[in-house]
Amino acid sequence: MTVTSRTVTRPVEPLFLDRWSPRAFDSSAIPQADLDTIFDGARWAPSAFNYQPWRFLYAHRDDADWARFLDVLLPFNQSWVRNAGALIFVLSDTLSSAPGSDEAKPSHSHSFDAGAAWALLALQATRLGYHTHAMTGVDFDKARAQLAVPERFRIEAAVAIGRMGDTSVLPEALAAREIPSDRKPVESIARQGNFVD
Repeated sequence: MTVTSRTVTRPVEPLFLDRWSPRAFDSSAIPQADLDTIFDGARWAPSAFNYQPWRFLYAHRDDADWARFLDVLLPFNQSWVRNAGALIFVLSDTLSSAPGSDEAKPSHSHSFDAGAAWALLALQATRLGYHTHAMTGVDFDKARAQLAVPERFRIEAAVAIGRMGDTSVLPEALAAREIPSDRKPVESIARQGNFVD
């Protein structure tokens, strides 16, 4: 079965296949109500002890924070993210406290949990007709300073979000790659029993 040019061999939820990471955005604004719905989708992610270690910092295109947020991306990513409707930074709290305690201890699963929240964010955005593109092409030290991120928080990634645009806004080499990608077969990522590579 093929959905949005992706080949599947099992009855996978079509929303998963519709979610992909384009770089061509149309520069349209994202209403705050839509962004709030996208964040609301993300907040329902599971997490260890329901600690919910994720945090999202964001800027709308053309708002007072847009240039600062764009500035901490590596130049390659700045070149295409500038056409997105919003730019989000995903953070995770590296410390957690047991319910009812003020004693903070290192969290083993903070990145794992924030990744679950990012996945739900991306799916909720897709459901609303937007696309997301996560990236780690970020000057993380500059981002920490410029966005006033406390040391206990890890900056996981940046996420561009917007409506898909025409590939003509991209350099030719990137425009040629602007299609949904396939994935490794299940048999190469899931094995019963011990690890085998």
